Amino acid sequence: MVIAIDGPAGAGKSTVAKGVARALGFTYLDSGAMYRAVALAALERGIDPDDGERLGELAWELDINFDRDSIHLDGKPVEGRIRSPEVTVAASRVSVHPQVRQAMVKRQRELIASGNYVAEGRDIGTVVSPESPLKVFLTADEQERARRRAVDSGEPVDEVRQAIGDRDRRDQERADSPLRRAPGAVNIDTTDLTPDEVVEEIAKLARERGVG
Repeated sequence: MVIAIDGPAGAGKSTVAKGVARALGFTYLDSGAMYRAVALAALERGIDPDDGERLGELAWELDINFDRDSIHLDGKPVEGRIRSPEVTVAASRVSVHPQVRQAMVKRQRELIASGNYVAEGRDIGTVVSPESPLKVFLTADEQERARRRAVDSGEPVDEVRQAIGDRDRRDQERADSPLRRAPGAVNIDTTDLTPDEVVEEIAKLARERGVG
């Protein structure tokens, strides 16, 4: 079973999904971290992030799993390493390849079928698990999304806002698994809400639908 939380960068997906998972006793699944893990493995093996064929082969070979809030690559935790600037840049390039996305979607579906997850990403409710009993699409004002990311990264807000706008366009216009609100998804604007308020709202919805 999965609660699917989608939305653009900076909308609060990670923080909220972790909170909902803790509230309901589910496992947190970060789909973005999976693409980062592929990027890390590619960099370590000297594979060009633009080589879709080799990346696809690599993605099918990797063992990617989650233990509570921690992601493991081939049996080893890699959470800190996948957040480096180099991996962040590479992950954006790696994730556009259909071969990589197909491998990760398959792995995500296998994980979801094996337990109870709160999964967040940009295509969980539309591609990975469109039959989810609870789909949520988080949004927020672009300036607020940029402010949040700037707090985390230490970068100037204006630069982060430009990067977010560019990322939004790439995500919405890509041919494979574009970012969009899933049919039946509950839309929650997080601009003026605290993370705890969003978590409480989603956990309430889950319990009302017999999910939590």
